[in-house]
Amino acid sequence: MSIMADICPICGLPKDLCVCGEIEKEQQRIRIRLETRKFGRPTTIVEGLNSKETNLPSLAQKLKSYCACGGTAKNGQIMLQGDQREKVREYLIKMGYPAENIELQ
Repeated sequence: MSIMADICPICGLPKDLCVCGEIEKEQQRIRIRLETRKFGRPTTIVEGLNSKETNLPSLAQKLKSYCACGGTAKNGQIMLQGDQREKVREYLIKMGYPAENIELQ
C-alpha cells in the first residue's frame, strides 16, 4: 500500500503544491480599455483572459457585483457598463493577477 500524493500532470508537483494556476495567471496579458458605444455610453472592455482556464461568466458576475454595474461575458471578453477601469484592475490584482500584466488603455 503506497501513500503517494496525486501528481499534477502539467508541472509534476504534488496536487497540494501545484503552481499551474498561478503560472497561468502570470502568463496572461490583460487589457482593460474604455469604449464608447451607441448613444455615447462608456463601456469597459476586459480582454486577454484565457477563457479555457478562467470561467468568464463567473468572473463577469463577480466584477458586476464589485463594480455595481451591468455587463456580460462573450467572445472571450467581459463588457461592463460605465468607466470601471480602476475598479476592475483593483479586483483582478486582489484575485492574484500580477499588476504588471494588467494594462489600462
